[in-house]
Amino acid sequence: MSKSANPLLAFVFFLHFSLVISTSHAFPLPLWPLPTGVSYPNPISIPISPSFHILTPNLHPGRHLLSAINRYTRLLLSEHFIPFVPPSIPLSPYSPLLSLSLSISHPSSPLLPSTNESYTLSISSTSGLALISADTPWGAIRALETFSQLTWGNPPVIAADIFIADQPIFEHRGLMLDTSRSYFPVRDLKRLIGAMAANKMNVFHWHITDAQSFPIELPSEPELAEKGAYGPEMRYSVEDVRDLVEFALNHGVRIVPEIDSPGHTGSWAGAHPDIVTCANMFWLPDGPDNWSTRLASEPGTGQLNPLHPKTYSVLRHIFTDLASLFPDPFIHAGADEIAPSCWSTDPTIRSYLAAGKTLSSLLSTFINSSHPLITSLNRTAIYWEDVLLNAEVNVPGSLLPPSTTILQTWNNGPNNTKLIVSAGYRAIVSSSDFYYLDCGHGDFPGNDSSGGVSWCGPFKTWQMIYNYDILEGIEEEEEARLVLGGEVTLWTEQADGEVLDGRVWPRAAAMAEALWSGNRDETGRKRYAEATDRLNGWRERMVWRGIKAEPIQPLWCRKNPGMCNLVK
Repeated sequence: MSKSANPLLAFVFFLHFSLVISTSHAFPLPLWPLPTGVSYPNPISIPISPSFHILTPNLHPGRHLLSAINRYTRLLLSEHFIPFVPPSIPLSPYSPLLSLSLSISHPSSPLLPSTNESYTLSISSTSGLALISADTPWGAIRALETFSQLTWGNPPVIAADIFIADQPIFEHRGLMLDTSRSYFPVRDLKRLIGAMAANKMNVFHWHITDAQSFPIELPSEPELAEKGAYGPEMRYSVEDVRDLVEFALNHGVRIVPEIDSPGHTGSWAGAHPDIVTCANMFWLPDGPDNWSTRLASEPGTGQLNPLHPKTYSVLRHIFTDLASLFPDPFIHAGADEIAPSCWSTDPTIRSYLAAGKTLSSLLSTFINSSHPLITSLNRTAIYWEDVLLNAEVNVPGSLLPPSTTILQTWNNGPNNTKLIVSAGYRAIVSSSDFYYLDCGHGDFPGNDSSGGVSWCGPFKTWQMIYNYDILEGIEEEEEARLVLGGEVTLWTEQADGEVLDGRVWPRAAAMAEALWSGNRDETGRKRYAEATDRLNGWRERMVWRGIKAEPIQPLWCRKNPGMCNLVK
């Protein structure tokens, strides 16, 4: 949770201010995510002066805030967004908006998991001035995005005599993209991060490597990308990574890198065949009816050998390079979907098991040796929930100190979130039942007589994503505090840059609002009916900004608000 608001206080804050919004039934502009508090009793607008500028009196903005100021100044003067249905807000006879002043209490505050993102925003029709007040530059960047969404038209006008007090409920509002199964050029990643920032999402979980490819060039282990990437043109150089990290920070987005291990490491075998078991073998040696003998959960086999000393020298190099390239305090280390039969193909591991050891003790050996490599770099390790909750292969909690470990849940919905926080761990929620954006597109293995049914179908609609409450079943306040937030995920067996925008948007925006300001109105009812009209309008603006988001309704519905609902 954001340090600025625990779950109970945030909910009270939301209820108080949403009463102001509800007096007119629906906010007249498609703000997304809807701020937690808006006062706009007499909707009016004023022109934006052609000489409009953003002021920072008594403030020396850092480079990230300065980048945002320049970006939003250009956007405000050049966007000229023309809504399909222009808002019915009268134009004030007073002077145009001349300037926006920023006031920031802690201008040098870094972007961290607990960073305060709250802000207030006011726009006066009589003075032609606007004011943003925030505790940190990152709250100011969120405020600038809200400010930009209050504008429309050519020449542009902006809502006036409005006051907004806003803050997120959850501190972690993320999106995971897999760049191993499909390669995404840096331009696609930047477009994704820019759209995330526009939706006030603040964490890009970069699942960089997997069994299929190893696309990142690491100075200490150059052969991993040389022999593990799809090709020389499908790699991320050190310069690419540093450019992307800077771009993300300019947009108020942290990048959390993931190098998955010990499973999902077939792509390491080109550089280090001696530490990878069952590499490049057929994944279902005994066919689909014998799932227990699988060598991987999908095509692309290979797992690190925990008994080989070289495994840990390679990991030390990798984690050290990650800590150098990515300033974030988190490193995601994967540890999901161990295939028991893959390890059993190795003679040294077979001897280990024959001596009375177990696969769980083998994984424990790996975690006991690799976890300290991460913490020694002053980083917190994130693992997928499997490391603790998998029924076949897991480790005891004693090897995963809650102070240096976060678990990301993806199975069994609220049940596994509850198991994680009740064990004292911080949780990031990515339930495949709600937050997996790749689901519902069929399966991809060839000669599949089942019809290619997706394992995690059906398709996760924006309504399904929006309606999910990630605190479901968690009643203890101390446990609720351990739920940091959530991430929608896009695994890319069937997605690349050509379809990226449509697979992600506007469905990811649904989670963004649910985690920023909640998904309920002042009566406690889910507000998805009201949200539909706003999301239509917000999707329209995203498309205007170059994000090829999918439509959620025909244009007729946009032109006739409420007429496409099931209940009048």
